[in-house]
Amino acid sequence: MIIYKPTPKIKAMTFDLDDTLYDNWPYIIEAEKGLLNFIAKEYPDSSHLTKDDWQQYKRSALRDDPELFSDMGDLRRVVLSKGLEEAGYRGQALERAVQTCFDWFYFERSNFKVGDAECQLLAKLSEQIPLIAITNGNVNTQQIGIDGYFQKVLKASRQSPMKPSPHMFDEAAKLLSIERASILHVGDHLIKDVWGACNAGFSSAWHACDRPMKLRNETVQVLPNVEIKHLNELLAFIKS
Repeated sequence: MIIYKPTPKIKAMTFDLDDTLYDNWPYIIEAEKGLLNFIAKEYPDSSHLTKDDWQQYKRSALRDDPELFSDMGDLRRVVLSKGLEEAGYRGQALERAVQTCFDWFYFERSNFKVGDAECQLLAKLSEQIPLIAITNGNVNTQQIGIDGYFQKVLKASRQSPMKPSPHMFDEAAKLLSIERASILHVGDHLIKDVWGACNAGFSSAWHACDRPMKLRNETVQVLPNVEIKHLNELLAFIKS
């Protein structure tokens, strides 16, 4: 553990999920790739659409409605609707196709289990202090095996813009009813997680599991309270 700033007594923790508890991108990449194959097979009128076409639909959706940056689920539905409608699907057939494709992707995006070591850590922490998850993504926490460790899972949406916006941090603080400095937010992103947490009055711990943790390689606006190489180092905060 590297200590950058004093940390008060920690009475609760909030956790980012993707790339903090598990490396998210391999699952996203496989799900994205599989979705294109699934769409082409199940909805052959759209089989001519390329990866670049779908990316263009995504760029168009975000340009038309910037709030979609904060809602991965809505964004996915809008992009699917644009592509399938372009391919000729209409009305209820379009609605069913969008829902089927969305459900397929959402299952595959969450088709893994968080490691035993990480689950054991969450179990030990949750026995001593309340935990809340705060994520910009939309992983199914029940499917990946961690839902039971958190009192609440907060996900970015149109109503709760993604980190570093204070919205989800504020909601967590309200749910916990604990002085904010005594809430330690654990996350991999030095802007979305660390700066976002500090801006909301939380303490922060920086941990990334998807890349080497080298500050010189990161965009930094503020240092975390601590940098941890292994998640088990968090146990030090609950020792009396």
